[in-house]
Amino acid sequence: MVAFGMIGASVSGVTFVSVPGMVLKTDMTYMQTCIGFIFGYFAVAFFLLPVYYRLNLTTIYSYLQKRLGHRSYKTGASFFLLSKMTGAAARFYIVCIILQRFVFDGIGVPFPVTVVGMVTLIWLYTRKGGIKTLVWTDSFQTFCMFTALILIIFHVIDALGMSFGEAIDTVRAQSYSRMFVFDDWFSRQNFWKQFFSGIFIVIVMTGLDQDMMQKNLTCKSLREAQKDMCTYGFAFAPANLLFMVLGVLLLLLAQKQGIDPFSMQGDDLLPMFAATGRLGNIVVIFFTIGIVAASFSSADSALTALTTSYCVDLRERADDEKLRKRAHIGMALVFVLFILLFRMINSTSVIDAIYIMCSYTYGPLLGLFAFGLLTKHEANDGFVPYIAVASPLICYAIDTATSALTGYKFGYELLMLNGFLTFAGLFLTRKSQAQRAI
Repeated sequence: MVAFGMIGASVSGVTFVSVPGMVLKTDMTYMQTCIGFIFGYFAVAFFLLPVYYRLNLTTIYSYLQKRLGHRSYKTGASFFLLSKMTGAAARFYIVCIILQRFVFDGIGVPFPVTVVGMVTLIWLYTRKGGIKTLVWTDSFQTFCMFTALILIIFHVIDALGMSFGEAIDTVRAQSYSRMFVFDDWFSRQNFWKQFFSGIFIVIVMTGLDQDMMQKNLTCKSLREAQKDMCTYGFAFAPANLLFMVLGVLLLLLAQKQGIDPFSMQGDDLLPMFAATGRLGNIVVIFFTIGIVAASFSSADSALTALTTSYCVDLRERADDEKLRKRAHIGMALVFVLFILLFRMINSTSVIDAIYIMCSYTYGPLLGLFAFGLLTKHEANDGFVPYIAVASPLICYAIDTATSALTGYKFGYELLMLNGFLTFAGLFLTRKSQAQRAI
């Protein structure tokens, strides 16, 4: 149940909308990243989970306190709060903006009111339930999402006048179904860049993420948690493949109806058909159920994890029920503000924007945990916050300079560069043997 629910928590409304539209510009090459995801989940299962269970951690960032020091612990928790809030707001933005465009604009409801209403719903049912309740609600929401996805695929196939077998053969024959790029080392879609980026994206966005690990730590034993993680890892690739297949089918449907899909943003491809009645009102219902289920599954667990991390990691008052309730309300309000902010700076592809933001905000976490797990050195705890802030800034400067001088634009590999810079900073400022003796 944990594994099944985690699929919905990771997929979210962003995947539901953005992944089908990715075929417009990058064909099905996103599957290269998804293959990397599988190996990333195995790394989390057999490398990180044993550490978390051995230390019996309430939050995974308390590992940093045990291994590197108090300021390292606070730095890691702070970067998680920033990373999770940013990513969760971007994901939930999708469902709010689509429901606003296709439902609430017609009845005169302003966008801020829509956002407040949706976040309030999440706050209400996470207020008392806790993480174990989320395991079951996430599982139900994931079931609704995949049911809606499969039904939409069958309705698109029917609109194309094909049988299921014919649709599969047609998708396979399209140039849009290209998955692998081995010949262009400068392309952001190069296999090895996407593959290794996928591994490290999972390590930081799952293995170093309190939200996702909090659910795994509800399992009774390490073996059960590892089984959960491996099951989830194998399921994630075919789940994304379904979304990519839907994207190719929608491109074919657009061409059949005389629509130029390449004149629109990728995130608009599925809503153009599924939310406007072009495939019938029943598909509108399926689409609404699917995107709401996916978005709520992601946002509710994020809100719970943010509240836990704030109370336990930053305030160090795990048993203060009054603080937890105030923090829960506060996180919901900040969540609303981040969603409204994201609307102002939204890019053409939300999922791409999330991974780029992840590269900057999760990079320091990657470096901190790598230093703690891969070396026996002691970090100079006083320097850690400055290194963690400087690494993303240096990373941004390198990306900007490289783009200006060579025309090469970093993609998801920014995450690995950012983590390496943090690791290098910790290594260069590590305590000497004399300092350790003192």
